[in-house]
Amino acid sequence: MKHILFIVTSTNVTGTGKQAAGYEFSEVADPYFEFTKEGHSVDFASIKGGVPPFVGYDDIQLVSKNFKEGNGFKRLNFSHKLRDINIDAYDAIFFPGGLGPMTDMVSNPWVKDAIKKVYESDRIIGAVCHGPVALLNVTLSNGKNLLEGKRINSFTEAEEDIDKHTLHDVIPFMLDAELKKQGALFSNTTPFDPFVVCDGNLITGQNPASAGNVAKEMIRVLAQ
Repeated sequence: MKHILFIVTSTNVTGTGKQAAGYEFSEVADPYFEFTKEGHSVDFASIKGGVPPFVGYDDIQLVSKNFKEGNGFKRLNFSHKLRDINIDAYDAIFFPGGLGPMTDMVSNPWVKDAIKKVYESDRIIGAVCHGPVALLNVTLSNGKNLLEGKRINSFTEAEEDIDKHTLHDVIPFMLDAELKKQGALFSNTTPFDPFVVCDGNLITGQNPASAGNVAKEMIRVLAQ
């Protein structure tokens, strides 16, 4: 059994237009069940602790409905403050998306420190959709940016355009462009199709449809 920590946003509005934000519900639910059905344990942390905000819940999605009615969601709503977590207790960390992380995970020192510690100890980091925003602004012990030369993906500008996520009004910046600016080797597929990139112990997915596959790839790497 491996131990995975989900790190979720505490931000409930974003942009100058005060768009509703939070974690994207299916991007927690789908990976949660991928991990737990393989016998792994999942804990939850958030920036502020307590009940994290969410968006995108759809009770037609059976996995999301089962998660919302189960113990996982109850435990998520008692999330620990990230700064109180001993990150050494976990084999992997996972960042779901949603618009919230675009505000509170860009430069949060506890997020950056957790990623640095996990990466430099050869443990696994997964992120999906807007979750890879957490990988920005991480400086390693050798002084290099974590993203330099790493194969990465995330939600794309094309997908933001389809979702009518306008710059500044809804999102503070285009995530794919910022990842590239910090040295990432960015790749993607057509909008809203599943797509996962694995570069060593960094595993990223493009969009909500990729969330379960990020977890599956993390499970594969954890087993090695």
